[in-house]
Amino acid sequence: MKSEPDAYSIDDLERDGREMWDGIRNYQARNMMRDDMKIGDEIFFYHSSCKDPGIVGIAKVASEPYPDPTQFDKRSRYYDPKSNKDDPRWCLVDVQFIRKTRRNITLTDIKAQKALDDMILTRKGNRLSIMPVSKKHWNKILSLE
Repeated sequence: MKSEPDAYSIDDLERDGREMWDGIRNYQARNMMRDDMKIGDEIFFYHSSCKDPGIVGIAKVASEPYPDPTQFDKRSRYYDPKSNKDDPRWCLVDVQFIRKTRRNITLTDIKAQKALDDMILTRKGNRLSIMPVSKKHWNKILSLE
């Protein structure tokens, strides 16, 4: 799961302990949260849109998916006038801090690993805010710490 560090960083999650992962407005990412993520699943926390994008921490899914309240808040930048409370369009999960990685595992580091060539993150044009990571890729990335 990625976030811009100036919007919400791994330090913010460490301070807060747990946070709702709101503002997802991509159907594919929404479907992954709704259909694929389970309580206890570990996630990489990835900083994007910064000098050195990369994995900076590990968190876990801490809730079942539920409606994203920002879709109904007219003051929110994530407000969606087409969503309705009886049939919400957007959902989210809560994430809980586990730990920071020992170092920033940069996108450059990841792309340099032949074993990660088939990872979605390394494919051109794939920059969803949420993407799956196989166990094989998870273990390889952790070995880069």
